[in-house]
Amino acid sequence: MSDFNDAAFGAGHDHIFLGSAHEQNERRTWAVIALCSAMMVAEIVGGSLFGSLALVADGLHMSTHAGAMLIAALAYTYARKHATDSRFVFGTGKLGDLAGFTSAIVLAMIALLIGYEAVSRFLSPVPIHFGEAIPIAVVGLLVNLASVWLLGGDHHGHSHAHSHGHGHGHEHGHDDHAHEDDAQKVFTASGVFDVSIFEDGVPPVFRVAPATAGSRLEAAGGAITTVRPDGSRQVFDLVERGGYLESKDPIPEPHAFKAVVRMAGGEYEVEFEEHVHHDEVDHAAIRDHNMRSAYIHVIADAAVSVLAIVGLLLARAFGWLWMDPLAGVIGALVIANWSYGLMRDTGAILLDINPDRRMADSVRQVIEDSGDKVIDLHVWRLGPGHMSAVVSVATNELHRDSRFYHAVLKRFKGLSHVTVEVQPAQAAA
Repeated sequence: MSDFNDAAFGAGHDHIFLGSAHEQNERRTWAVIALCSAMMVAEIVGGSLFGSLALVADGLHMSTHAGAMLIAALAYTYARKHATDSRFVFGTGKLGDLAGFTSAIVLAMIALLIGYEAVSRFLSPVPIHFGEAIPIAVVGLLVNLASVWLLGGDHHGHSHAHSHGHGHGHEHGHDDHAHEDDAQKVFTASGVFDVSIFEDGVPPVFRVAPATAGSRLEAAGGAITTVRPDGSRQVFDLVERGGYLESKDPIPEPHAFKAVVRMAGGEYEVEFEEHVHHDEVDHAAIRDHNMRSAYIHVIADAAVSVLAIVGLLLARAFGWLWMDPLAGVIGALVIANWSYGLMRDTGAILLDINPDRRMADSVRQVIEDSGDKVIDLHVWRLGPGHMSAVVSVATNELHRDSRFYHAVLKRFKGLSHVTVEVQPAQAAA
């Protein structure tokens, strides 16, 4: 018997695997293009009218800057417009990584051109028109700083979740402890109470604390019964700890279950879903490489502008004409290093290298902790913040089908698309 079932969680259900800030980043990128294009036209027209070759040259350089931004902007727009196109089997989430890889190649070419020009000037120095060159470099730096501001500082696209709590008809309570997860409220005859999982340097335990003034804890305490996706139950007796109730026994992983709270003469049901913890998230799985490439372009340009200004000022003050090409060589090396990092990271995603090994290990652990065996497992990235998994499981529990494992894996909110194959352990042996 083999049960092969495909399902997806959250946004992945319709195979849309775009980053959470996709449209915002798209607007930012087009705004930078508008700024660079306006600056390009102003410099080329102004240089032509006033006979400034340096101004025209910088305007042409600004056009390459706008062109690089255009790669990112078009990738955002195309990915959004075709996000529901069924021809893209796993959506258009990787288009940003393809654009980032392309931008990395462009950056590498820019680094080579700057390096070539710098070496040429070392060998054959040319006169520098400081009166024109320095103001143009300053204006270029200002434009790049404006571009950095437009793109925003969150270019890595980080977005973390750290919560076991999941609303079940009640709003979330306040988190009073450093590592206590979002509390679930229960409304009883004795008042309103927060039910949470506390794990601040100790094994995870339940805590029940008054959520409003006037809520009274009963000396008799109470109990919490967990009901897991496989139907298994466990009872946790609550004891009074001076202002709050706490379970005597620790809560085993995973922390994804329904919890029936018995206290104040009644029963109250809440639900907990476990997310990947903040410190367990691999940034490579959620980074928006398209925005990262755009950001690197403007940062690289700003760095070159700073180096050019410093080199020109020193060359004019001390007659060190070699400072200008030296600044170019340093700038080329910096850009080449950024280009390599971007090319390495985006290339790995395009080749479906798993960017988050901890996710794969956690998926395997959650399934095997229930006594089953993971025969085959593949985890890869579909887009910023969206991972996919194909898992083959061998089990002795005949009542467990793919729906059981989908329910178990729902705890991983970054896991947007899951395919599960279930087969008897005897057949897999």
